[in-house]
Amino acid sequence: MSASWLFIILLAIPTAGAAACLAARTPAAALWTVFAGVVLHATTALSAARRVLALGPMASNGEWFLLDALSAWHLIVMALVFVPASFYAITYFRDETASGALSLRLARRFGALWFGALGAMTLVLISNNLGILWVGIEATTLLTAFLICLHRSPTSLEAMWKYLIICSVGVAFAFMGTLFVAASASRTLEPGDALLWTKLLDVAGSLDRVMLEVGFIFLLVGYGTKAGLAPMHTWLPDAHSQAPAPVSALFSGFLLNSALYCVLRYLPILERATDYSGWAPRLLVVFGLISILISAAFIIFQHDLKRLLAYHSVEHIGIITLGFGLGGLGVFAALFHTLNHSLCKTLAFFSAGRLGQVYGTHDMSRISGALRAAPLWGLGLFASLLALIGVAPFAIFMSEFQIAKAAVDDAAYVPLALFLLGGGVVFIGALRHVVLMAWGAPPDGTRPERACSCEWLLVWLPLLALLGLGLWMPHSLYDALSQASAIVGGHP
Repeated sequence: MSASWLFIILLAIPTAGAAACLAARTPAAALWTVFAGVVLHATTALSAARRVLALGPMASNGEWFLLDALSAWHLIVMALVFVPASFYAITYFRDETASGALSLRLARRFGALWFGALGAMTLVLISNNLGILWVGIEATTLLTAFLICLHRSPTSLEAMWKYLIICSVGVAFAFMGTLFVAASASRTLEPGDALLWTKLLDVAGSLDRVMLEVGFIFLLVGYGTKAGLAPMHTWLPDAHSQAPAPVSALFSGFLLNSALYCVLRYLPILERATDYSGWAPRLLVVFGLISILISAAFIIFQHDLKRLLAYHSVEHIGIITLGFGLGGLGVFAALFHTLNHSLCKTLAFFSAGRLGQVYGTHDMSRISGALRAAPLWGLGLFASLLALIGVAPFAIFMSEFQIAKAAVDDAAYVPLALFLLGGGVVFIGALRHVVLMAWGAPPDGTRPERACSCEWLLVWLPLLALLGLGLWMPHSLYDALSQASAIVGGHP
């Protein structure tokens, strides 16, 4: 199969899936259509990623689309988020489907928007044209906004509008940054090539440095807003707390990654253009540390479970950004942490969503004895929060340890100290929350919830993956991370 046809198929599957959802006759049919379409897309994406990692990059004839090791790695992570989240949606909406609370109209809307988000994120990952990449991120904003208020209420509508306004302003900053980068190549490249990533990387040394640096500041603030970097993160806690749990899992598990991926595409260009001076990575270190410290302060005082997980997203995006800023081993560790955080956070939101249905609230003061009231989901929440705060031997501990080692290797002792300080505060604050929720007596009259066998897979598979990757890294995974790291470092 040619590269051009592969790109067409990757974009056509979500489009066809959205149309199929709109034609569904029952809510259950719409939800199962989502799962089947996402599995088909994931199979295609994983096959393409495997081919790229084995044989090298693929580009379309017009060079507008590109699939290299960095985009292949993110395609893999995206598949590992979308597939379980799509299946979880079936179980999450099961009671609403049976009672009629999830109408056919809502189910159709959910499916179409879900596929739309999948298609937009795929477009981001396969774009060689930085203008198309921007269009993909803007599309994710418009499509996912309406998933936040699937169940319409004053608070969900407020969260949707806050998300739309803040992220649209951020994406507008990213648009200005894209124009500055294109202008930096006006004397070097033809107008039709000024936004092609491969062309810009080839001539990075001859780009206008001032234009490029100004553009990167706009891009970091713009795409950083969508990625949830502090202090531009203010939309994130509201959106996570009001969205249905499958949507929250999608947001935290991959939407934030897709925005940060856009920044990564510009990083090697900046590094080559500035003779690897470290100017752009230092900005990433600053924003990463700000995100870690701000999230640590808010985690201590949280009362809502889903808002707690939202601030964990801010923290871990900060950790990932810090790793990219440190360079070297830090880049490898940041890409590894991207996978670990996505697996862990999807499980955490799955558990939080089901516990919210069991207890009728996400107020942590009213959630007690979760391990007795809902053994499976109580275990999922307890274990995922332990993993999120870096308890060994989970894989998140290993990737955070590698980031700390990268800081030591680079003699970045102040960032290391701030990283450890923020991590320590998060550890203490989150551990207090999870112990109170997991143990104790459940509310009077609470009957232990029995989970079906399929739901057990949603909990145990990510847990086993996080434990396994914390103890052993397969050679194929190491090779994929090494190839993707080389691209971020400017050595494709």
